[in-house]
Amino acid sequence: MGSHRRLAPTGSDRGTAAVGLLSVAAAVLGAVPAAAAPHDDRRAEVDRLYSEAEEATEAYNKADEHTDELRRRVGDAQDAIARQQERINTMRDALGSLAGAQYRAGGVDPSVALLFADDPADYLDKAATLDRITAQQAGRLGELQEAMRHLAQDRAEARHQLTELEKGRKAVAAHKRTVERKLAAARRLLDSLPDGERAAFAHASRSGRDDLPAPGGVAASGRAAAALAAARSALGRPYVWGANGPSGFDCSGLMQWSYAQAGIGLPRTSQAQRYAGRQVPLSQARPGDLVAYRDDASHIGMYVGGGRVIHAPYPGAPVRYDPVGMMPVSSVTRV
Repeated sequence: MGSHRRLAPTGSDRGTAAVGLLSVAAAVLGAVPAAAAPHDDRRAEVDRLYSEAEEATEAYNKADEHTDELRRRVGDAQDAIARQQERINTMRDALGSLAGAQYRAGGVDPSVALLFADDPADYLDKAATLDRITAQQAGRLGELQEAMRHLAQDRAEARHQLTELEKGRKAVAAHKRTVERKLAAARRLLDSLPDGERAAFAHASRSGRDDLPAPGGVAASGRAAAALAAARSALGRPYVWGANGPSGFDCSGLMQWSYAQAGIGLPRTSQAQRYAGRQVPLSQARPGDLVAYRDDASHIGMYVGGGRVIHAPYPGAPVRYDPVGMMPVSSVTRV
């Protein structure tokens, strides 16, 4: 067996080896888990994930509301179709009776029947009745045909609504998966923080600070005061995404539930709630006004006065007071 001798590396080979080592080092460094990132970075990432989950939650709420409306419309359409079908069946039965009467009375040529009639006057009366029956039959036949056209249109519309309903169900399921995925990632990141860091996160943005002015001021209206009282009664209840009370709430769910207690129906999503009344400057905010956050209005709370809002912050944080400037304010709405 011949011997083999390792050749000394050339300058080019040494350069290639160095590049290779750098690549391996970069790959190893790139493989360091996210948990090795600075705590501030992880806290910022948790905030980002919560914000994205909130956006997905509002999209879920919108899709769910749309799906509920479609479900009601489909149910109404099916009820209407059943009533129309029953009416058509009744009309068909009536037409059958008229056709039978016409057949029994009109089987002989009218001139022959008149010639052999025992009582010509009686025959003429019957003939006049038969003419009326024929005219009535024609009218009812037209009504039946019109009813059948409407029934066909309603069935086609119901089929379209069922298709839209199925699309809505899929959209709801997709948004739900997105929310759950974002929240699970945020929870993992939070759990990776030391105890002190987790506590600090709770007192950072959207925090339950105690060094804020006491709520105060006059509500914009009696209904706003009633809604504010309802929101305050929910203090301490948990954030539950997709929920609108009374045991748990997401941000828009708390607003909808609170105003419902005052006899006012608000839309389900924060994006729609921002347009549920007259918009006013933040400097003129009064207790009971809705405060929407971020450009996309993906978070919403209720102004309570004293520079604070009451809101459902995020999972793990109960309904509470926070500074009105905890996030960028996009609008203030007076319902």
